[in-house]
Amino acid sequence: MKNDEFAEYVLGDVLGDIPGVTSRKMFGGWGIYKDGTFFALIADGGLYFKVDDSTRKNYEALGSKPFVYDSRGKKVTMSYWLLPEEIIEDKDVLFEWVEKSVAAGRNNKKTKK
Repeated sequence: MKNDEFAEYVLGDVLGDIPGVTSRKMFGGWGIYKDGTFFALIADGGLYFKVDDSTRKNYEALGSKPFVYDSRGKKVTMSYWLLPEEIIEDKDVLFEWVEKSVAAGRNNKKTKK
């Protein structure tokens, strides 16, 4: 499934019921925001959520991996991790993970100021 088709599925079926979610194309993928906070991205056919020290263990426990891209021959690991399939399929848990990722995004903004 191409990024645009996958984005349509994610934004319509997966995140469509969550108020305040918006998106925009960026860097060959999609950036996903909730109430203006960047909390997720779609790239390489996957949905990645922002993680921090308080949530990383949840992703690791479900076998998730971080988003890694190639920049001039060097691998760059981002603090966005692949959202496990079992979370995508459970709306109640998904909403909790969205809120935790939004909080991680907000905390990241505060530490950069």
